Amino acid sequence: MNYLDKVKISVDYIEEKYSGDLDIAIVLGSGLGGLGERIENAIEIPYEDIPGFPLSTVEGHKGQLIIGKLGGKNIIAMQGRFHYYEGYPLDQVVFPIRVILSLGIETLIVTNAAGGVDESFVPGDLMLIEDHINFTGRNPLIGKNLDELGPRFVDMTNAYDKKLMKLAIKTAEDLDIQLKKGVYMWFTGPTYETPSEVRLARTLGASAVGMSTVPEVIVARHENVKVLGISCITNMAAGILDKPLNHEEVIETSLMVKNKFEELIIEIISKM
Repeated sequence: MNYLDKVKISVDYIEEKYSGDLDIAIVLGSGLGGLGERIENAIEIPYEDIPGFPLSTVEGHKGQLIIGKLGGKNIIAMQGRFHYYEGYPLDQVVFPIRVILSLGIETLIVTNAAGGVDESFVPGDLMLIEDHINFTGRNPLIGKNLDELGPRFVDMTNAYDKKLMKLAIKTAEDLDIQLKKGVYMWFTGPTYETPSEVRLARTLGASAVGMSTVPEVIVARHENVKVLGISCITNMAAGILDKPLNHEEVIETSLMVKNKFEELIIEIISKM
């Protein structure tokens, strides 16, 4: 069975649970899954029930799709994502994205927990992703192109949609939420970056570092889906503060900014 056949089987399963139109998809990063509780008339579909889906193995990732209303729009949310460091090949990491985009999604919102590289950031800041740097040497489009979904060569000049960025900035201003802006750099993980790698990231123009998101954005742009990205700065990257890094801090900080993050995302969606 080829890749697209597997995607179709997953799509058919989800459409048995929900047959309406969907406007927006959201990927909820580490510790940010609480937004799923705000979705109205929610239909919850555990990943383990969906044919072909991998299983999320990381703390802070619940592992289910949620379909319902948020900000007055019909949305589908991934409450937990998949990472290359979990041992999945990239075509599996992005498989759920391929599936949800096949449901007719035109806009994808990606969120993540990230380490702050810009020394003006503090844990708890929200950062609008203006662009990204793929530092891994990996790309989910390597291999035979899926011509039915997108072109062989994908323009990434505007990986993150400029109109959506303007909307996010205006919405944050209206809500009196400080929204930083910057460039996200993808490392594979699962080790946190070394202080030297963080200095390199800063030299190359990165504002934050993390272990996800970029493969999802590449696949969305392959399918000509608009993307908005927001990082929660959950810790300062290695070497900036004189203390070790740990995942518990990531989760704790995500929970600390939970209300601010959820309010911003919901209001952005309502204005789309």
